[in-house]
This record gives sequence, C-alpha cells and structure tokens, in this order.
Amino acid sequence: MGKYKERTFDDIEVGEKAVFTKTVTQPDDTLFAGISGDFNPVHIDEEYAKTTMFKTRIVHGAFTSALISAVLGMKLPGPGCIYGGQEIRFTNPVHFGDTVSAHAEVVEKYTKKEGKLKFLKIKTTVIIDNCVFDAERYNGKPAAEGFATILMMR
Repeated sequence: MGKYKERTFDDIEVGEKAVFTKTVTQPDDTLFAGISGDFNPVHIDEEYAKTTMFKTRIVHGAFTSALISAVLGMKLPGPGCIYGGQEIRFTNPVHFGDTVSAHAEVVEKYTKKEGKLKFLKIKTTVIIDNCVFDAERYNGKPAAEGFATILMMR
C-alpha cells in the first residue's frame, strides 16, 4: 500500500467532489479504436461523418466514459477502489481538440452483507469545457451524465 494513497470507506464523505480534465486528440481516439475494435466510421472517416447529423467525426462515447474511470480510479475515491458499474447517458458529442472535464461527486454511501461490502454511489458528469467545433452550442454542456457504483476495498 505504501506507493499509493488509498482512502478507506470511512475516509470518504458524501458531497466530496473531484475533477479530471483532458483535451481529447485524434491520436487518443485512434488508439482507442484500435484497443476497443470499434471502427465505426463516424469516429474514423471524415467523409462518412460529414454525411451524418454530426457533420464531422466525433470521439467514441466509450472513450468519453473512460475519462470517468480516470477520475474515479485516480482521484475520488482513487487507488484501491473497484469500478462496479455505471449508468450513463450520452447527451452531446465530443470532438477532436475539445477539452472536457470528468466530474465525480459522492452522493451516497452504503453497505451490504452486514457491512462487509462497502459501496459508494457517485454522480458522474463529463462537461465540454472548450469545444473547437461549435463553442457557442456545446461549451459548458454535458457530454455524458450518470451514476457509478464503486466497491471500496478498505
């Protein structure tokens, strides 16, 4: 445990918040396509994407949700937690070059099996901070919203 600062269930307070911010690049999403095997042309083929409602390529939704994993696994609650589940709704597209922030807020703590299993319910939101495609339309808007279930190991 010495290398990582692991927080315990008792350390976490309802209302705690954390943020992870990233500017999403085309190489990020291309690597994601290779790793995931999702080569949907709306993500990788500009000519195809121009014919869609988005008018340009968009970042994979699963890549956007992976940013939630980053804030949960590295910040709140951080190392030592297990990402047990996610309810998510994608509400706006993320474009290459956009800066987005994954927000996490603890909304509930609960236990099961006579307190042996300890869980957090965390509200998760990915906000488009700076959209390069259409700032007026998307800046400050959510790209994804939902709730995560986290199993605390300590």
